[in-house]
Amino acid sequence: MSSKSSNSLVNPNAREAMNRFKMEAAGEVGVNLKQGYNGDLTSRQAGSVGGQMVKKMIEAYENGMK
Repeated sequence: MSSKSSNSLVNPNAREAMNRFKMEAAGEVGVNLKQGYNGDLTSRQAGSVGGQMVKKMIEAYENGMK
């Protein structure tokens, strides 16, 4: 098994797109993310950002099926 973490992105463009997506989702839920380290976020804030990202991905998938 590889020593790389399973959530690493191989394509640098994909990493940048995910960062933009994360920042957009954070703005939508009122969480102020900064570039780099965001370890000072509460679990509630981090969860709301992740939840918003999942919600947007599901919406995009459902819209693509139409």
